[in-house]
Amino acid sequence: MKHTQPDYMRLYDELKNERASWLPVWKDLGAYLAPTRGFFEGQLPNSGRRVDHKTLLDSDPCLAVEVLCAGMMSGLTSPSRSWFDLSLAPQELMELPGVREWLFDVKKQLETVFAKSNVYGVLHGFYEEIAVFGTAAFLLEEDVQKGIRCRPFTIGEYCLGTDGNGQVNRFARAFFMTKEQLINTFGKEALPVVLQQTQRDENRWHRVYHLIYPNSSYDPTKKDNQHLPYTSVFFMENNHVLRKGGYYEFPVIAARWEVKNTSDIYGKGPGWKCLGDVKMLQKMQKTKLVALDKSTNPPVMVSANVQGEVNLLPGGITRYNGTADGAVRPAYQVQPDLKALEEAISSVRATIRSQFFADIFLALSTQDFSNKTAAEVAERHQEKMIVLGPVLERLKNELLDPLIHRAIHLLARQGLLPLPPESIQDLPLQIEYVSMIAQAQKAAGVNALIQGLNYASLIAKEHPELSSRIDYQCALEEGLKALGVAPTLLKTQPTTEEIPTKDAVILNTPPDASL
Repeated sequence: MKHTQPDYMRLYDELKNERASWLPVWKDLGAYLAPTRGFFEGQLPNSGRRVDHKTLLDSDPCLAVEVLCAGMMSGLTSPSRSWFDLSLAPQELMELPGVREWLFDVKKQLETVFAKSNVYGVLHGFYEEIAVFGTAAFLLEEDVQKGIRCRPFTIGEYCLGTDGNGQVNRFARAFFMTKEQLINTFGKEALPVVLQQTQRDENRWHRVYHLIYPNSSYDPTKKDNQHLPYTSVFFMENNHVLRKGGYYEFPVIAARWEVKNTSDIYGKGPGWKCLGDVKMLQKMQKTKLVALDKSTNPPVMVSANVQGEVNLLPGGITRYNGTADGAVRPAYQVQPDLKALEEAISSVRATIRSQFFADIFLALSTQDFSNKTAAEVAERHQEKMIVLGPVLERLKNELLDPLIHRAIHLLARQGLLPLPPESIQDLPLQIEYVSMIAQAQKAAGVNALIQGLNYASLIAKEHPELSSRIDYQCALEEGLKALGVAPTLLKTQPTTEEIPTKDAVILNTPPDASL
């Protein structure tokens, strides 16, 4: 049976049409909050787009976005400290020989690959995109030299599609390449015949389309790239295919800040909520500048007896032929209340900063956890973490988990990860996050644990027989886990024969010199 080639352009247009209603707001958000972001219809690559400084009179909103990006980087995925751990469930599997050591080696290999690849550079732009536009995406592929490589995207450049559960499972984008780039990437034979035969490339940029979608011909028994779970196809106009392949996992890491219902493909972020405040701030700044300009250089009324033009420069001379005073005088008195206006501007700025959680991230980044107890950390940040909780949970599900799982599979297929012990082969890994924000959220649990142990110790003073019911070993492990301490620092629990008794301690003491 002969299979007809899908209409790839139709598939692309379907995703593009679903995105159409979002474009006007994205352009507005980009103009006011991220002037260097976004790539929309009509733009060409490698063309500098001027920032409209007549619109952006106050850069404080852009600074609030930068604080949020820096806070996300340092609080969630800091390159300078460990932000995730690997484990197995149930917990008993962790005690099998060699399991902890293997998990630790895998984690260190992941951290090494993340550090030498462009992951962290892409994540910073990712956080800016998701904060302003509510949606962000990048492509994660294997790299022969560095293990993995990320290809970042900007809003307007790509389209997304979701399945029945609201999970992103389709991706499309249009981009531009020169003829030389097309030949280097796909080979000359893959190009359309007309383009192959063209000696002089009059059209410097050629539009290329990329589609990734679930493969209806997926067959796990076949190993060729045409039967993988996801189809990937590069094509040009008239459905001319440049390359067709596939992926074992969905390679696009796409996350939404907030999604109201499963039918929404794209998300809405802080930028959506405070766009009106940002526009108002820019207008207030314009009003203040006009008031300052009028107070220092007010409009004037000129007498008909003035000879020539009025010279308003310092020390300028204007000749006047009359005898009355006031040849040139202000048309009206301008006395703006700049203090009240500045207070109003400061209030709007504070609102914008709070919408971008700038106060939370500045508090977290300046907090010295080393000199604070878990209870103090919990008291200071518990309420703030409650506000960020839903957002962080979505980022965990749509950004962090897919990033780590995809990276593990890519490195494993390249043979860059150590082989697991036979006892745990084919078992799924559990990911636990130990970043600064994760620790701040878990601090409340540590506080409850300490209070519980103090309460149990108080009861045990009156009823010593109850002290044996407290599992201090479990409490130690749970507390250290909540604080983000590496599990490899815990020694294996000693057996009964290895635990020294009081008698053994007495027998091992040096003999009394008087005996």
